[in-house]
Amino acid sequence: MKVSTLGIDLAKNVFQLHGVGCNGQTVLKKKLTRDKFLPFLMQLEPCLIGMEACASSHHFARVLRQYGHEVKLIP
Repeated sequence: MKVSTLGIDLAKNVFQLHGVGCNGQTVLKKKLTRDKFLPFLMQLEPCLIGMEACASSHHFARVLRQYGHEVKLIP
């Protein structure tokens, strides 16, 4: 099933991802290291991504927008 909304918890070394489909059902739960994070998201079809606003989130938001994702930063 396709991920329509993805929530990301950014941390120092490991990032937690939780994706839901159009019907609100969980379709993705994943724990990724920093080096595997961007390559995984580059392969994912464009979707809405929510992540906490922190120092590195602004960089990740710019990169993810280049790949068609809509990124919302949560203060």
